[in-house]
Amino acid sequence: MADESTTENENQADVEAEAIAKEIQLACAEEEVTLPETASGLEAELASEKDRGLRLQAEMENLRARMAREVLNERRYAALPIVRDLLPAIDNIDRAIEAAQQSGEAANVLEGFELVRQQMLGVLKQHQCTEIEALGKQFDPQIHEAILQQPSNEHPANHVMQVTEVGYQLHDRVVRPAKVIVSSGPAAE
Repeated sequence: MADESTTENENQADVEAEAIAKEIQLACAEEEVTLPETASGLEAELASEKDRGLRLQAEMENLRARMAREVLNERRYAALPIVRDLLPAIDNIDRAIEAAQQSGEAANVLEGFELVRQQMLGVLKQHQCTEIEALGKQFDPQIHEAILQQPSNEHPANHVMQVTEVGYQLHDRVVRPAKVIVSSGPAAE
């Protein structure tokens, strides 16, 4: 009798397992899910998913690094618009100083303008905005803007012989190029 009940239980378990398998097949067919049939298929799918995961992880690291660089550059050059707006004021101060020096009058006003100019340049320098040294240097189109080319016996060819407007750079980025007159070398006789 015990053998009959064991066999009966085994038959019932087989029937239940077949029913569950049919339900899974029907559910998979309804959802259009495909199950790999072999262990090698599962291993291939696992390897594919691991590779995809590693690629996504690498892409995220690249994205983080790129965003960090962009944030650093944004912070570094945040003062660029205000520096561009201040430069014409400094130019006007320079013109006022030059006019006062030429007229020889109003020594107190001249001294005041010179102090204001020095203070403004000090503030710019605190924020890593510096004048571009141009006079006597070789012409560099990255930092100089040539407005004229003249022959000169005093300056070699392609060297700056006069600065008409001072240029500035913030860190390593040119805010405004120096406007210069460039020597074309000795005059042809």
